[in-house]
Amino acid sequence: MDETEQQDRTEEPTERRLSEARDRGEVVRSRDLAGAVVTIGVLLSLVLVTAPLAYGAKALLQVGLVYRPEQLVSDDVMSDALASAVVLGLIVLAVPLLVSTLAAIAGNLAVGGWIFSAEALTPKPERFNPISGLKRLFSLRGVVELGKAFAKFLVVAVITWFLLGYLASRFEAFALEPSAQGIIHALSVIGWSGVALASGLILIAAVDVPWQMYDFKKRMRMTKEELKRENKESDGNPEVRSKIRQLQQEMAKRRMMTDVPKADVVITNPTHFAVALRYDDKKMRAPVVVAKGADLIAAQIRAIAKEHDVITVESPPLARALYRHADIGRPIPTALYVAVAQVLAYVFRLRRALRQGEPLPDAPQPQIDPALLGPRIRHKEHR
Repeated sequence: MDETEQQDRTEEPTERRLSEARDRGEVVRSRDLAGAVVTIGVLLSLVLVTAPLAYGAKALLQVGLVYRPEQLVSDDVMSDALASAVVLGLIVLAVPLLVSTLAAIAGNLAVGGWIFSAEALTPKPERFNPISGLKRLFSLRGVVELGKAFAKFLVVAVITWFLLGYLASRFEAFALEPSAQGIIHALSVIGWSGVALASGLILIAAVDVPWQMYDFKKRMRMTKEELKRENKESDGNPEVRSKIRQLQQEMAKRRMMTDVPKADVVITNPTHFAVALRYDDKKMRAPVVVAKGADLIAAQIRAIAKEHDVITVESPPLARALYRHADIGRPIPTALYVAVAQVLAYVFRLRRALRQGEPLPDAPQPQIDPALLGPRIRHKEHR
């Protein structure tokens, strides 16, 4: 990516772009952090198992240099010695190998997390293009990598200088110690010196991790045109969206109409609004709106209610207030509890009167707060 193209990328990356980059295997990685963790982990493991390593090294030397007389006339002496050395070497190095493996995994997962991408393993011709390589070499990233390499050299050089000055006198004492103890002592000093050197790499990693995060975010930025194109692809074609909304509305209407026969009462305007309510005192805390509509939808609700013998009550103020403030599938507003309770009480008395042949009760005229009525609403989606 050249500088001109990078300057055009001014928009923050979207979740979709970051997800696509992750699918390609592009995530934040810090090789300096991973290298420092592996180096310190291996050296610490060597220090902690210094004595077993020393005795293991002694045993390996014996396998290669010490032979019994009867072994010298055997044709399998070399293969047996090699097999023994391999097994012994694996045993001696088991702890460092295990620690190095775990440290390599931890160092890479610390930044960027776990990821597997087959696309990242696919060879790409541009990676072998020398011109692209030269561009990367003289880019900002190349300059930063050169600076980090120089910083590593300085850190290691300074730590080595102080270590040599501090340990010079100890090296002379190793020659005066017994061989086994001298080897163990020397390995311990060398191991801790290596840990001190590797710890200096943490300083480089502490700078590299924020830089890698910044560089990755910068590379993931998008141009305004890319952002518009992605938004268009995510939102879809306007005609398709309109068709989807239309289908959703049709499905909602059909589902609403199937619930009208389950209603206890339909409150009407009587011609402009119709709201169907259902109430079960054992399951509901308040009456629930199962359907509502205006004009043609209201006429359909009234027709279905008549077909299924659902009682219809004319109460224009209450019908308008319910249509304005109540939602389908939700309980009615608390401000309308009293008015709806009067209507439901009338419905229950009417049912009993019809069953027992008693005189029919008078229809209620519930009082509605004028503030709940508002202007006359005529939603186009309900026509």
